[in-house]
Amino acid sequence: MIESLFSMQDKICVVTGGSRGLGSYMAQGFLEAGARRVYITARKAEACISAAEELSKYGECIAIPGDVATSDGLQYLVSELMSHEQHIDVLVNNAGAGWGAPFGQFPEQGWDKTMNVNAKSPFFLIQALAPLLKENASADNTASIINIGSIAGMVGNALDNFSYAASKAAIHQLTRVLSTELARDHIRVNAIAPGRFYSKMTEFLSNDQEAFEEELQTIPMRRWGEASDIAGVAIMLASQAGAFITGQIIPIDGGTSVVN
Repeated sequence: MIESLFSMQDKICVVTGGSRGLGSYMAQGFLEAGARRVYITARKAEACISAAEELSKYGECIAIPGDVATSDGLQYLVSELMSHEQHIDVLVNNAGAGWGAPFGQFPEQGWDKTMNVNAKSPFFLIQALAPLLKENASADNTASIINIGSIAGMVGNALDNFSYAASKAAIHQLTRVLSTELARDHIRVNAIAPGRFYSKMTEFLSNDQEAFEEELQTIPMRRWGEASDIAGVAIMLASQAGAFITGQIIPIDGGTSVVN
């Protein structure tokens, strides 16, 4: 029973921002759990193709390079998927951006870019891919959308990342709204809200040993997240194990959001 509950057997998955960090962790998890195919996309073509080649050690992984934050990039991804697949089972909206600046100097450009990548683009990608997600979905075999939020969208400390925090709160609420909108089509919509994980975006802190150790003291479990932490929850939400879960925001943060 346990193996079938958490199996990704025959599932076709799409992970945006899948060339590194959280996206690659989830893509690998899906493949190791038996996914038939995983498509990853990222802005940098060379990195995207290289990541797909590396992930193909675990199963079939296909790169579709492009910037889903642009209309052209989004439409290219959609057209490529529609030309290769009759349906998809899982969509992970992981591509993200941040912009840090003090309150008094925070620029409009930083606000617009972050909101566009983190909140606007996921909505329009879900809208465009809804037909593929509906195609094979049923009451007994639901499709799954996983939006990647952040505990920054839950706590009251933006750490100079004002638009990032606002955009992640927006994707959390969008998750709730779309879960009711798409339930009749047998599509579940949930969000994962990570705390600190090792990634390109957090290198500035993990490379500063003093600051890193200081922050660990604010995390009840006294560590950062690892690949298996987010992959495990993503597999649960995408598999039969999560069949009765929709509209939920699941923090993976070692308890940070509880004490902050």
